[in-house]
Amino acid sequence: MLTGYRLMWMMVMFDLPVLEKAERKAASDFRKALLDMGFEMSQLSVYLRLCTSQTQLDTYSKRVEFVLPAGGKVHVVQFTDKQYERIITFHGKARQPALKTPDQFDLF
Repeated sequence: MLTGYRLMWMMVMFDLPVLEKAERKAASDFRKALLDMGFEMSQLSVYLRLCTSQTQLDTYSKRVEFVLPAGGKVHVVQFTDKQYERIITFHGKARQPALKTPDQFDLF
């Protein structure tokens, strides 16, 4: 059974060099690869993906590692869906409604 404690989120955060043309291309290719893997952009250098099991999370961690660019710093953070529900978001000074987990249908 899928519960808020078994569903896991992956957050990929990165700071990549973009001074040279080749670095900009590598950063762009990395972003595109994350989108192709089903990640959603939360911010320019922060991407999120819901995983339904630890096995799926491990698989996507390896896929992210495979497409890492040569330079920069990348963090992969894992947390439960229950923790995701507690994220507090602001747009300017306006607090936004709590984040909603995607419906089961949206997972596949």
